[in-house]
Amino acid sequence: MYQKKKKLSTTIGLILGASSSLLPECSSFTIHPLQPTTKVPLITPLSGKQQSPSSLNKSTTTSLYSSKASSRRKGSKSPDSSNNEQESKGFGQQYQQHQHQHQHHHQGGNIDFDVESKDHTPNTSASASIYDDHTNTQLNFNIPLTNKSQRNLHHIVDDHSHQHQKHQQQHPQTSLHHHNPRFSNLSQSLKSSMNNHNKKIQDTINHHHHQNHQDQQSQLHHQHQDQRNPMSKFLSQIIPQQSQQQQQQQQKLVSTTPEWKKLVQHASYIQNDTHLRSLLLDTDRCDALFAQHDGIYFDYSRQRVTLETMDLLYDLAERQDLKGKIDAMVNGEKINFTEGRAVLHTALRGRRPEEKGADVYVQENDSLNGSANDSGNEENVVNSSTAEKKVEGKNKKIIVDGDDVMEEVYDVLDQIKYFTEAVRSGEIRGFTGKRLRNIISVGIGGSYLGPEFLHECLKTEPEGITKSLGYTLRFLSNVDPVDVERACADLDPEETLVVIVSKTFTTAETMLNARTVRQWLWDFMGDDKEVVRKHVVAVSSISSKEKVENFGIDTEKYFFRFWDWVGGRYSVCSAVGGIPISLLYGFDLFEKFLQGARSIDDHFINAPLKENIPVIMGLLGVWNMSFMEYSSRTILPYSEALLKLPAHIQQLDMESNGKKATKSGLLVDYPVGEIDFGEPGTNGQHSFFQLLHMGQVVPCEFIGFLRSQHDLCIDGETVSAHDELMANFFAQPDALANGKTAEEVRAEGVDEDLILHRTFEGNRPSSSIIAPMLTAYTCGQLLAIYEHRTAVQGFIWDINSFDQWGVELGKKLACDVKNHMLDARMNNKKIDAGNPATSRLLNYYVESSGQGPCEELWDTNPLTSVTRKTHREHFPPVGHDLKGRDGKLKF
Repeated sequence: MYQKKKKLSTTIGLILGASSSLLPECSSFTIHPLQPTTKVPLITPLSGKQQSPSSLNKSTTTSLYSSKASSRRKGSKSPDSSNNEQESKGFGQQYQQHQHQHQHHHQGGNIDFDVESKDHTPNTSASASIYDDHTNTQLNFNIPLTNKSQRNLHHIVDDHSHQHQKHQQQHPQTSLHHHNPRFSNLSQSLKSSMNNHNKKIQDTINHHHHQNHQDQQSQLHHQHQDQRNPMSKFLSQIIPQQSQQQQQQQQKLVSTTPEWKKLVQHASYIQNDTHLRSLLLDTDRCDALFAQHDGIYFDYSRQRVTLETMDLLYDLAERQDLKGKIDAMVNGEKINFTEGRAVLHTALRGRRPEEKGADVYVQENDSLNGSANDSGNEENVVNSSTAEKKVEGKNKKIIVDGDDVMEEVYDVLDQIKYFTEAVRSGEIRGFTGKRLRNIISVGIGGSYLGPEFLHECLKTEPEGITKSLGYTLRFLSNVDPVDVERACADLDPEETLVVIVSKTFTTAETMLNARTVRQWLWDFMGDDKEVVRKHVVAVSSISSKEKVENFGIDTEKYFFRFWDWVGGRYSVCSAVGGIPISLLYGFDLFEKFLQGARSIDDHFINAPLKENIPVIMGLLGVWNMSFMEYSSRTILPYSEALLKLPAHIQQLDMESNGKKATKSGLLVDYPVGEIDFGEPGTNGQHSFFQLLHMGQVVPCEFIGFLRSQHDLCIDGETVSAHDELMANFFAQPDALANGKTAEEVRAEGVDEDLILHRTFEGNRPSSSIIAPMLTAYTCGQLLAIYEHRTAVQGFIWDINSFDQWGVELGKKLACDVKNHMLDARMNNKKIDAGNPATSRLLNYYVESSGQGPCEELWDTNPLTSVTRKTHREHFPPVGHDLKGRDGKLKF
């Protein structure tokens, strides 16, 4: 009996979980085991607590079945229903008799349908329950009613009461089934109406009833055709109707799946009934919650999860076909569905294709006929826009839109290697014949954050220190002119190579900075076109080649392409990072970085979900954001060399998963997209750890290393500087998890008035990553881990992690504002920006800044201010360089 009860309970949950369109506004149900009783279904207006649809949606586990209906089901009288007792008694008897006559048709399935109202106000709801004799279970749910639905329902009930009394007087022995078809066989009619919404319910119920139930149901359908149609009309007046397309679309939300709903219920248990202080005492749990790969040790035992939590998350991953989505990404399918592009940042660090026998993965829109030839070996290639064909071989080849991706990647890598080694050896020199020792990388967003993160890691890495001697790398990203001053200060333009990174070569901030630095070069070496051809490099897409050439760049030797299937925030492994990093540190060190990322790629693609570090991190991200409702997350690297990692991951994750719509074009109804921030330890401990310990809960990710890039042992100290650092690394997660109780504080003799202020609740989740040492290889591993974690969360949430439409609106408005300011300065008139707030701010800025159009300064000072900020002007230093209110030097 227990197994049967459990099975039906699970079945009903699966039905409603997969079929939210059945009851469009119903979000709450429970299944209760009941004692066998005499069931007297009633349809009666009831006075009760008013409930709005919004209030219903806040609960997912609490039964909404009214106490009045429950008391009647148990055979007791409800005080609130005493006025209706005489009216309902006869109907209940007749209905019970009819129910007995048709018992063989639905084997004890019994449905009650009650309406809760309060003075005929709009936000009333209908509560219903389904009772099954076989399993002794009852399913309860609520349906919000519109004002019109209430009036219709009350009219129907009043009409029924009148007809019922009249029928009793005229035909005391006649079954109500033959007199009032609107309410006869209420249980069967409601089931039939449900079938019209979702046939899956009927198919599942059939499985638990007699094998011939479907034939009997069909026969009953014909016998009661007159009764079914009025009931369908009755239900249509109460239950908000949806089109079949709307129902199908709504079912595509991951939040409607049984796996998601189980996690919602489980999260309530974790939040209310568990504490990390106790969970960390469970040896079996702690021993299970870690994973390892290629030197990376990931511990997540301090997350607010149990082994059951992880199993439920893996079930959700299976439901969302996570493995299939991963394969689709790395094999070149166009999963960036809003832009129609593949997503292949993993190909940037893929293995070099061998001359013979490569696995072929083809993904493109137009079919190609014939065969592909690779080094004289013909391979059959099948092209499809929706499927892939794999031909067995030794390595993997990916073809997108007719192009061999890996051949393209390694063509560019070979070009990077040749060019950077030629610059470093002195084979390639500047316009005046000097060696190029200074690199300025001009870019913004992903074109800057990723390469700078890598640069900071390698700057203190032993091999990086050696390789970079005699060279300088600076990044110019902000359109703020102060950033230009800082980037160019102390540099000799004749020894400087400028790398402009822009996929479209139209990014406003990047191109303004590029024109500024080009002017800087011209001001010192003349405006000969060879100055630009010898001192400026472009990293851009092949479709932007004409714009690159128009800028004056040599597109034969100084142009490095990357592809539409690489997003900016995922591009550090391309020429975006390859050119500046290889110029400073040499290509060999950059290649080690690629090898580390490839190690994690292999792990991500091939490891089982339960051992897969990026997958586990992604699932924990979904758990904390969508179920535990922690809206922030912090990255805490206990290495100063990783000081730029939080900023890079901030862009990577927030630009990827800060979305509002799913692949199906539906608005998400669950939380997605955390706010990411971070700071190296122990600096962060003296910055925002107060909030982490006593304020809002923010899941933490600690990153530490077994060995430091540069450890120190000072005379008289008992531990090394790195051990001191790592002592904090291990202490902070335990402090967050365990906290400090009032009893522990009181035992220290703290004044009673201060107990509350010095008590730590604990129960704050964190994970820890430990790697051997921060090297180029390890840096590649960390990058790939976080890239894949971001993708996993997007795959589970069913959103597109590879577009960024949210940045476009602000850019458009900035252009409009720029035109307003120019018009105001040229014509000395007030700005009307479309709203008084913005107009007031803009007018204040224009009137108070005292700056005129740039054209007014061209004749008086043709040199840019940055032209004067060179090594020649700074020996000896001559005070600050930002002279003049208009940003120009004074003569």
